[in-house]
Amino acid sequence: MATPSYPSLAHMFLDRVRSNPDKPAFMYPQADESWKQISWKETGDWVRRVACGLLALGLEQEGRVSLACSTRVEWVIAALGVNTAGGAVTTIYPSSTAEEAAFIVHDSDTVFLFAENVEQAEKILSRKDEVPNLKKIILIDGSMKNELAMTMAELEDMGRAYDAADPARYPAVAGAIDGQHLCTLIYTSGTTGRPKGVELTHSCWVFEGEGIESLNFLKPDFRQFLWLPLSHSFGSVLLAGQLKIGFCTAIDGRIERIVPNLAATKPDFVAAVPRIFEKVYNKIVGGAREAGGMKWKIFQWAMAVGLEASRVKQKGQEPGGLLGLKYAIADKLVFSKVRAAFGGNLKAFISGSAPLSRDIAEFFHAAGLLIMEGYGLTESSAASFVNRPDRYKFGTVGLPVTGVQVKLDPADGEILLGGPGIMRGYYKLPEVTAETLTEDGWLRTGDIGEIDAEGFLKITDRKKDLIKTSGGKYVAPTAIEGKFKLINPYVAQAVVHGDRRNFCSMLVAISREEIPKWAESNGLSGLSYEQLIEHPKLKEQVEQSVAQLNAGLASYESIKKWAILPIEPSVENGQLTPSLKLKRKAVEKAYNEVLDGFYKGALA
Repeated sequence: MATPSYPSLAHMFLDRVRSNPDKPAFMYPQADESWKQISWKETGDWVRRVACGLLALGLEQEGRVSLACSTRVEWVIAALGVNTAGGAVTTIYPSSTAEEAAFIVHDSDTVFLFAENVEQAEKILSRKDEVPNLKKIILIDGSMKNELAMTMAELEDMGRAYDAADPARYPAVAGAIDGQHLCTLIYTSGTTGRPKGVELTHSCWVFEGEGIESLNFLKPDFRQFLWLPLSHSFGSVLLAGQLKIGFCTAIDGRIERIVPNLAATKPDFVAAVPRIFEKVYNKIVGGAREAGGMKWKIFQWAMAVGLEASRVKQKGQEPGGLLGLKYAIADKLVFSKVRAAFGGNLKAFISGSAPLSRDIAEFFHAAGLLIMEGYGLTESSAASFVNRPDRYKFGTVGLPVTGVQVKLDPADGEILLGGPGIMRGYYKLPEVTAETLTEDGWLRTGDIGEIDAEGFLKITDRKKDLIKTSGGKYVAPTAIEGKFKLINPYVAQAVVHGDRRNFCSMLVAISREEIPKWAESNGLSGLSYEQLIEHPKLKEQVEQSVAQLNAGLASYESIKKWAILPIEPSVENGQLTPSLKLKRKAVEKAYNEVLDGFYKGALA
């Protein structure tokens, strides 16, 4: 195996600062929505102040520092500050509930927390007794009177003084970090709903940076627009690629600003999850349809031509003759305007974190925009497979990134991954680690796949019930279903649905045994089971229960639509096992039309 180019992520970052001090590193929005640009030297100085501030507070090697913050330049500065000071970044989604955030802070043994604002800080302070090891909360925005709280500006002032007193300390600490030291602890949900801390070392991220560079697609003079949640491995791996290659990143996680930000920053590439592509598709097609008349007819004609041209390009050829002429006209009338909405410089999109619809891929390709779909897990440091600009197949997740090893379990076709990007293990969960990593270090992905003769991987199924929405968020349905049945005692079964969908929905089965009690208390004793499950009062009661359930869930887990089933799942109808376990797929198959109805129009 090739020797890594750097001992650690810290070494890779500091070398980038030394090598390209005056080149642009980051762009980020100001209050008036103008964009500020900083160089690698300015980035390095900022990171050094933060790192020295943390050292002054007493951060030790592999000490955990949590980040509860949206995607913004301060997230990157804080994370690099932690890593160059020898600490390990622990990620918390800003959308996490107070209970979820406190669990991660406690489980990870976090000593310091960067909170984006007072709201994020108060989540932890509301459960202060559950996080006894937390020594300080550092507020990026705002301030508060609390013995645990300080501002990021105050931390930087502390860092300046610390560095001035001992300027040799920071480079010595950063220089002592090696590849096996813990770099990042990313919490990902399990099937039980209990988050698991995935331990990723410095060597994992160096490997990923090298792998992204080896694709020979991203160039040092490129500009990336980054909006992805940095609490997710997909966002983090792009930072590793940036440190290795040296391109500039325009960063802003506000989803509502994506379109205007693309026009303002004119990026060369953008990574996104399928849900974003679905939204863009809906907006483009919906806008053309609303325009009506000749504009709608021209759009439909152009799309038909574009799809025909796309299929020619997928074979490695260029559309010529009459098709080439028609495509040139379609491009001028329609597709050039679509590309202009993305800034006009876009070379390609990168899609990951959830399966991408082939229809969506071909739609964008018809417009002259390639979406390079990839695949990986947090446990494999995100990027394991990806399509290339010159080698791609829609419906697959591409070819292995350089250095990634893959094999299929002969028993069931499960994808197993190997290589330097594989996690060290799950934090404080040796038994779960042993279930996930084979004795010789292969990662069991839980996904079933096929590899074609050219090496392209296609994901065909999932071994586990864990839901992954089209936005790339994992949802543990069993945990949510359990909570709901506790909230509503008249529910026999609840089936949370949402894998590869853009939100979660739920099928609710009312207990034939329990419902008479509810009917009696509501003056409806004379009605049959069939009449009761259709009654407005029952639907109102279920609606209230769903609202109560959603109040305790993260936004991406919340139930947006639901329906009451006409009968309970049973052994007799094939929807329960003999041991009375729910056959999820059988229920979903039986009510496929209902479920599809929840999402009707999502891609139209």
